[in-house]
Amino acid sequence: MTSTSLSARTPKARTPNAPTGPPGERAARTRRLVARTVVGALLALYGLVSVYPFLWMVSAAFKDRIEVVRGGHLIPDNPTLDTLVDTWDKLHFFDFFLNSLLVTGYTVVLTLVIYAAAGYAFAVLRFPGRSALQKLFVSLLFVPAITVMLPIVMLENKMGILGTHFGLVLPFVNGGAPLSILLMTGAFMAVPGELRDSARVDGASELRIFTGVYLPLARPALITVALLTAIPTWNEFLLTRVSLNDPSTYTLPLGLQTLSAENVPHYNNLMAGALIVVIPVILLFLSLQRYFVNGLVGAVKG
Repeated sequence: MTSTSLSARTPKARTPNAPTGPPGERAARTRRLVARTVVGALLALYGLVSVYPFLWMVSAAFKDRIEVVRGGHLIPDNPTLDTLVDTWDKLHFFDFFLNSLLVTGYTVVLTLVIYAAAGYAFAVLRFPGRSALQKLFVSLLFVPAITVMLPIVMLENKMGILGTHFGLVLPFVNGGAPLSILLMTGAFMAVPGELRDSARVDGASELRIFTGVYLPLARPALITVALLTAIPTWNEFLLTRVSLNDPSTYTLPLGLQTLSAENVPHYNNLMAGALIVVIPVILLFLSLQRYFVNGLVGAVKG
């Protein structure tokens, strides 16, 4: 057999970079690639712009007062821990931290207890007006919180709880009702009804079914509700500022305000104080992030 016949029968190797498919398909792939590249670049730019203030805050927390005022690079020229230590002492961290922990803890516990039960009732039980009542609660999502602040202050003043931590917990719990009920109802609706029927056959009471069957299966949603309640409660400033007048009851955001009330604000101390305030929230979210995502997905599916 001649070399000519072998070469005739051997298929020609395809060039790796040679375009395949009809021209219309290649053009569509090119457009999709360009679109993904543009969207990715815009999202990266948006992410950089969004995270830059936080990075500047972290950077300023490790600078002295002169370097912060002078500006300069994002990375400190002479990093120092003195700013954090000085701010820690000025902020009376433990006093304000315990107040914030108390308010946030009570708010989260009451929110989980009340709205987990409400979500179970809306998702599983049948009673007159159930659908209308659920829609009423969800519609409260569209009511701006600032519009009810004055009525809350006036009502709490008449009740004699204005200026107390309990006077903060009640509005925070009520404010979390719409979203908490929505998430818990969706999570409980995703639980197969056969499990409840089997438990009823075994003689379990409604409370036992709720606590022993539904709550364990809705753990991601419970953690999601806890996070969505704890973070804004921990960071709340406006209602706290209006309600609390005694410095011994101040939470961390109010304690941080005392740093800015100085005659000559030290911006490095302000940034260090802000960093101290947000660190617990960041650690909490990072430790429970996967439950948070699963809880949102489960509630949407439900």
